[in-house]
Amino acid sequence: MSTMFSQFALRNVTFKNRIAVSPMSQYRAVDGHANHWHLVHLGRFAIGGAGLVYLEATAVEKDGRRTHGDLGLWDDAQVATLSPIAAFIEAEGSVPGIQLGHAGRKASERRPWHGETPVDTDDEVNRGEAPWPIEGPSAVPYADGWPTPAEMSQDAIYRVIASFGEAARRACDAGFKVIEVYAAHGFLVHQFLSPISNQRTDIWGGSFANRNRFAVEVAKSVRANWPNDLPLAFRLSGTDWLDGGIELEDTIETARLLRDAGVDMIDCSSGGIGGKNRPRRMKVEEGFQVPFAEAIKNSADISTMAVGFLWDAEKCERILATKQADMIALGREVLHDPNWPLKAAHALGVDDQHALWPVEAGWWLQKRARLLSKLKIR
Repeated sequence: MSTMFSQFALRNVTFKNRIAVSPMSQYRAVDGHANHWHLVHLGRFAIGGAGLVYLEATAVEKDGRRTHGDLGLWDDAQVATLSPIAAFIEAEGSVPGIQLGHAGRKASERRPWHGETPVDTDDEVNRGEAPWPIEGPSAVPYADGWPTPAEMSQDAIYRVIASFGEAARRACDAGFKVIEVYAAHGFLVHQFLSPISNQRTDIWGGSFANRNRFAVEVAKSVRANWPNDLPLAFRLSGTDWLDGGIELEDTIETARLLRDAGVDMIDCSSGGIGGKNRPRRMKVEEGFQVPFAEAIKNSADISTMAVGFLWDAEKCERILATKQADMIALGREVLHDPNWPLKAAHALGVDDQHALWPVEAGWWLQKRARLLSKLKIR
């Protein structure tokens, strides 16, 4: 038996296997609305056999977008363009998930192929895309050359917390079965968690409890607008990789607080708070973030997902079999090969592998296998 291809349940949702497709921003939305690109891009991962398929970071407010091309759920009208995607993913046997986020001080940014730098008047002239005001927990810019965000007022903080809840309601209306809150990689929830970006002295900053308050209130807001039988996840940065930032011990305690607020799983990533340059402490290699998933799972008593530079099926199987994490998530690897889950089943010797394919493809593949066997090719 393969652990990777065993079922896994959170609340009343059962995943057919423990493979998730990470949220991968496509920057192809128009006014926050999904289109055919998103349906085809995401649908192929469901056909490819993943147990959970996440939509990309989806803004809960228009000004909370990272770029002009971000998906959004700040408007009821956006439900209609997302519903067919969720329906297709589910029809193909995968669980449709969506990541909700707010970019905070990282908002009003160019798409990566336009430079991944702040939007300015040149964008308005060349593409008709104007910059917009940004806000964050403190008036501290993301990096040199980036605009200084407005420090959020109490009213602004409560407004965004409510916006997460309203977006969760719309996600339910659209047919999604899992929500993940984007609280990593320097986005707004992470900005409140990290002392590098949160220099407030009121109830939303300073002490560890105060810096965690925003994340906990977001979790409560989402949970209040999300069915009790559907799971809620948070993506956290296990460490900022910077002196004076979040360390793993902090994230373990954050996970405990989120668990008590109704969160079911932590998607364990790292970094992203201190500008575009990679911190010196951060050594990127295969599976380098798996220890975060293992530590949080064991110390916070919550399910975890391991993510980041995972591509080898046998190593992923070992991560799951040794209970270092409950699920694994892949991004660039499945973008390169959407059939990675099906090929992993073959590599692991899973019985009746063709049954894992959609019936339309499985029939042809069985025929192919018989032909190759007769020809003694492989």
